[in-house]
Amino acid sequence: MKKIAILGSTGSIGTQALEVVREQPEHFQVELLTCGNNTDLLIEQALEFKPNAVVIGDASKLEAVKDALFPHGIKAYAGHEALEQSVAMEDIEVVLTALVGYVGLRPTLAAIEAGKSIALANKETLVVAGELVTKAAREKGVNIYPVDSEHSAIFQCMAGEWQNPIEKVVLTASGGPFRGKTREQLATVTKAQALKHPNWDMGAKVTIDSASLMNKGLEAIEAKWLFNLKREQIEIIVHPQSIIHSIVQFRDGSMKAQMGLPDMKLPIQYALAYPDRLPTQWPRLDLGAPSPSGRAGEGLALTFEQPDLATFRNLALALDALDKGGNAPCVLNAANEIAVELFLRDAIGFLDMSDLVEHCLARASFIANPSLADLEASDAEARRLARERVPSAWTS
Repeated sequence: MKKIAILGSTGSIGTQALEVVREQPEHFQVELLTCGNNTDLLIEQALEFKPNAVVIGDASKLEAVKDALFPHGIKAYAGHEALEQSVAMEDIEVVLTALVGYVGLRPTLAAIEAGKSIALANKETLVVAGELVTKAAREKGVNIYPVDSEHSAIFQCMAGEWQNPIEKVVLTASGGPFRGKTREQLATVTKAQALKHPNWDMGAKVTIDSASLMNKGLEAIEAKWLFNLKREQIEIIVHPQSIIHSIVQFRDGSMKAQMGLPDMKLPIQYALAYPDRLPTQWPRLDLGAPSPSGRAGEGLALTFEQPDLATFRNLALALDALDKGGNAPCVLNAANEIAVELFLRDAIGFLDMSDLVEHCLARASFIANPSLADLEASDAEARRLARERVPSAWTS
């Protein structure tokens, strides 16, 4: 039985991870649960899974959590420092980082420092500080198991192939709800439309990133660090059915793909249970199922197309940041987090998000070999530039 910590247990990945634990009680024991401010759900989770401790980001809600959990022998703490300390608890073996955004960086580094295996769902950790994080993991002998479906697919395709050099990886993208739309059409899309992903059930921030294709750009940067790739070894292709989750091409030209229904529980479980594949009762992919057209004998159709970088400029901006390196991906990520926040608040339009990110990338200070302190300063600078670009959004 593996003892695990789930950072961000009340979010989309965190709740699905707890579904995995619920379905595999003989394999996983929860030692730590954390969240930002959703105390009601955190308390409910803690009472069911009986962790050793919980951490709440919002310190003003700590007493309410303590009152609810103390009678059950569950300790409660609050704040970023408590989060970084709690991941080092002796009994924890695997830390699932399911926090969204830049906030996941420091706890992940703290877990690596404590020698814990990492199940990484927080792509921003490697986008912002890939070189620092992977170096720390090597020095501590810590394994990082990818949870993103695309990176989990690459990892699964690499099993048994570690000695064989990769020629390239192909990250697949569904294309989101606006695949095929023109810039003129995107200019008027609403938040509600952007939050309706055709295939995946994700949190709001990731869903908006998927709609703008920023998510695929962030995943390209993450793939570079997870698999030690060069930019020219990373290809992105639109695959609307979301059945092939990624492809690895080897130097002999052979391609291996990982396929399955679009369900995040599979990569979550694979990362937590690695190297074992645990039996599940989840639905299976039926390759012979009738096609959407209903015509007999067609079966499942898998299609592919090139991404439209001119229309979906966020992907182009992310790939440019990957090429540039240094602190550029950190600036990209920070500016995008503010852009998504503004879009979700109806303060800017869908296309304005790309304009905002491009504005910050052009004006932020460039650092070729940033330290952690440099990255924290870059993150702060990019957020300031983004907020100054839309001052009316921050006035009461």
